[in-house]
Amino acid sequence: MSKKITTSSLMKMKQEGKKITALTAYDYPSAAMVDRAGIDVILVGDSVGMAVQGWDTTLPVTMDEMIYHTKLVTRACTRALVVGDMPFMSYQSSMEKAVENAGRFLKEAGATAVKLEGGAAVCPAISAMVNSGIPVQAHIGLTPQSVHQMGGFKVQRDEERLLKDARDVEAAGAFSVVLEGIPSSIAKKITQALTIPTIGIGAGPSCDGQILVFHDMLGINDGFIPKFVKKYVDIAALAAQGLNEYIKEVQEGSFPSQEYEYK
Repeated sequence: MSKKITTSSLMKMKQEGKKITALTAYDYPSAAMVDRAGIDVILVGDSVGMAVQGWDTTLPVTMDEMIYHTKLVTRACTRALVVGDMPFMSYQSSMEKAVENAGRFLKEAGATAVKLEGGAAVCPAISAMVNSGIPVQAHIGLTPQSVHQMGGFKVQRDEERLLKDARDVEAAGAFSVVLEGIPSSIAKKITQALTIPTIGIGAGPSCDGQILVFHDMLGINDGFIPKFVKKYVDIAALAAQGLNEYIKEVQEGSFPSQEYEYK
C-alpha cells in the first residue's frame, strides 16, 4: 500500500520538483477509482453543484450537502489527501461560524483539510482555522463563488493583486493554494514566489500541481467544457452506446438470454 499523502508530503513534493496530481470526487465509487489510480489530492468540491446537482453555479450547495459528499469520499480513500470545499456563506459571515463549519469537515466527514475561496479578505478566517488545528488550502484567481461579483466566469489578469493575494494566504498559514483561470505567465511568477505548493486549474504548466473536475476530464458530462479541460476519455459516448444496446436487446427479447437466467 502506498504511503498516505499529508500536507507535509505536498510541501516535500514542491521542494523536490515533483508534480502534484489532484482531482475532484463526490461519491464513494468515483473516489475509490481516483484513490486507486494514485492521485495525490482529492477535492470534494462545491463544484458538485454543477457537476452532479445540475445547477448553473456552485452557490446553492449547502454545508450539510458538502459534509454528506465528503463522508462518501473519505470512506473510499486510503492514500489521497481529502480536502473538503467550504461552500458559499459557510465562512463569510463570522469567524466563529467559519471555524465551526471548517471543523465539521474534519470531525464529521473525516477530511484532512478544507478549502476556501478568496485572497486577502479571507486571511483572518484562514488564520483562525489554522490556529484551531485545521489545515487550509486557499483558492485565488477565478473564484466561482464570486461569479456574480466578477460578472461571470472570467480569466483574472491583475498580476499585482494576484501576487499579493497569494503571498497573503501563504502568510495566513495556508498549506497550498489553488490558482484558477490565471494566465500562465502570472501563475509561474506566483509559483516561484511562494514556498507552499500551487495547484493549477486553467493556470498553465508551471504550477506545482494540477487539478481538474472528475466529470469533465472523463467526459461524463456532455455539456459545456472549459478551454483548460482535456477530455481523456468520453464516458458519455460509451454509456450511450451501452444504453442503446440494452434498449434494443430488451425490446427485441434477446436479453436476458439463458446465460443470465437462474436454473
